[in-house]
Amino acid sequence: MSSRTLRRRLHHGDVDGKRKDHLDTSELDSLNEPLLGGDDYTENKKICTLEDLWDDERKKAQIHWTFLFSNLIAQWAQWLANVVIGSGTLLGRLLSLPSNTLYLQNNRMLPPPLSPVQEERLRNLRQRLEVPFDGSKTEHQEALLLLWRLAYPDRELPSLKSDLWKEMGWQGSDPSTDFRGGGFISLENLIFFAQKYPASFQRLLLKQDGVRAEWEYPFAVAGINISFMLVQMLDLQSVHPSSLSGIYFLRLFEEDEMAFDILFCIAFQMMDAQWLAKRATYMEFNEVLKSTRAQLERELALEDISSIKDLPAHNML
Repeated sequence: MSSRTLRRRLHHGDVDGKRKDHLDTSELDSLNEPLLGGDDYTENKKICTLEDLWDDERKKAQIHWTFLFSNLIAQWAQWLANVVIGSGTLLGRLLSLPSNTLYLQNNRMLPPPLSPVQEERLRNLRQRLEVPFDGSKTEHQEALLLLWRLAYPDRELPSLKSDLWKEMGWQGSDPSTDFRGGGFISLENLIFFAQKYPASFQRLLLKQDGVRAEWEYPFAVAGINISFMLVQMLDLQSVHPSSLSGIYFLRLFEEDEMAFDILFCIAFQMMDAQWLAKRATYMEFNEVLKSTRAQLERELALEDISSIKDLPAHNML
């Protein structure tokens, strides 16, 4: 080994993650003998025959392969025990998604064929997604006013353009300008939340949980962003959802026609919990939303989830 090679290894030999311990290069340049060895080694070394060397190598090889084979047997035994004994194991998941769990790149998998119920419900959901909010339509105006009555049952209705809407968390006096990519379904999600889980809705609307930030997220606009996030996460705008979360969601959708709307409520409550845990402020809303999406994806992928109400975060409602 040359002194140059030795110098490079000593300098980068940071097994414990530290690079500060290295030798002076002037000393390394003067090295001209093995690191191991010396007079004692030369005097006491044994002269081995070629047959002895071959026997020694064979013994080493046998020990090496015996060790590898034993480890392989132990690993397969552990895997088999987990499959046979554990509930909701790989075998169970394969049975629940027969021949449909071939994973592809980018967190996508081969989508299973849809049942007639799934096809119908997915078609209806897509029709809702295609409806933009139109402030000139009477139906949409009435839905917006219904949301106000649900949020503030003891207050008078404001006009469709009023600064009072800002109290609900709209950015301006005209809520119709805040929908953008959210569409009419995001307003439907907010109305569903207020009707289905009124206590949770009021807690989030009035920011009653935890220690709040001085610059809070706007409630209504946050809801629109959550609706949009769910559509992207579940891959609902594709001809056939193929994201992992989308495929897991379709199983829950078959069990409950309102699974998407309930998931919106869960995501909203989860987002607020993330907000409080991170002690976030308005400028960190997107980061909190990303964390919320990641948590939702993990919960949808949990074993033994057969209903939207099985999600752990559903208990927060």
